[in-house]
Amino acid sequence: MFVVGVGGWQGARVLIGTAIVIDQVKRGALIETVVASGHVETPFRVEIGSQITGTVTDVPVQEGQRVTAGQPLVLLRSSELQAAVAQAQGAAAQAAAHMRQIEELTLPMARATLREAQATLLNTQQTFGRASELARNGYATRAALDEAQKNLDVARTQVRTAELQIYTASPGGSDYVTGQTQLNQARANVDTATSRLGYATIPAPRDGILIIRNVEQGSVVQPGKALLVLAPAGATQLVLQIDERNLGKLALGQPAVASADAYPDQRMAAVVSYINPGVDIARASVQVKLTVPDPPVTLRQDMTVSVDIEVARRDSTLVLPGRSVHDALSGKPWVMGVRGGRAYQQPVRMGLQGSALVEVLEGLAEGDAAVPANSGVLTGQRIRPISP
Repeated sequence: MFVVGVGGWQGARVLIGTAIVIDQVKRGALIETVVASGHVETPFRVEIGSQITGTVTDVPVQEGQRVTAGQPLVLLRSSELQAAVAQAQGAAAQAAAHMRQIEELTLPMARATLREAQATLLNTQQTFGRASELARNGYATRAALDEAQKNLDVARTQVRTAELQIYTASPGGSDYVTGQTQLNQARANVDTATSRLGYATIPAPRDGILIIRNVEQGSVVQPGKALLVLAPAGATQLVLQIDERNLGKLALGQPAVASADAYPDQRMAAVVSYINPGVDIARASVQVKLTVPDPPVTLRQDMTVSVDIEVARRDSTLVLPGRSVHDALSGKPWVMGVRGGRAYQQPVRMGLQGSALVEVLEGLAEGDAAVPANSGVLTGQRIRPISP
């Protein structure tokens, strides 16, 4: 009886067909995405170095630390620089004192000397006039007239000398210009020494995160060598390598959703902002960059990320699970359809291809059945479709 029962059941299967869970063509929304992985990168990085040669006394920051503009990052020994500032300030004070001496002492004394010389000149002119009159009338000797002439010449020379002293001590005069030049040069030396003293503290040029630290306490640093590398705060980029076969699907401005592999549950919005015009022939890929307008605080430089770029969207179209499509990449895709209880091959033309669904443009209508490719059903086999 058991053998007969089994045989009857097998015969029934042949007659009515094997039960197969099928997929159905339905109308719905479909989003096609390009999936890729990459890493986090700022649009640019700032290398921070020293402008002078010096010995490091302290590095009060660590890799991965967030810093603000102006925050001290590296401190250098500054005792010699402080001494240079003090020396320059002393020279400037001396030059300023010399200028005050010219303005407050030399110039007033020259003016007083001029007034005295002018008075002496007036007196000698009167004496010479009287001596000349007496000589004409025969009451004075030639020697007395010559003496009066000599005194007059000396008085005139004293006036000219006093006038010259006033000119040289006044603005535009040689003494004044020399003193002012020395003062300006001394003040410039103070500025230079002060600036060099400021170089002993290397600050953060802007807000950001330190991603590289190549300096330690006691190191001797020199200009031209990068001591720290800063990833500035602000825009964050995701750098991807996309298979060149997807190049035609990509466009600037396309939206995307990304997540760091370390935090897969934290999704972030991104936008395609750059597509390299060249192709990496070694990897057959194209570099694509995406901007993240609002990066999460957990995002770190060089983190690995997974990205889904939305390259196309249909709000209402015929869709079918991709598992039912055979030879999807061959250029001649087909599905195993069901007609009269038997399986048959049906060529189709596909449109968008999502992660689980594909768009059916030709070959099937809404409600048509398709046998999943992994069901093992052969062409012509009798089957009994079962809706999921």
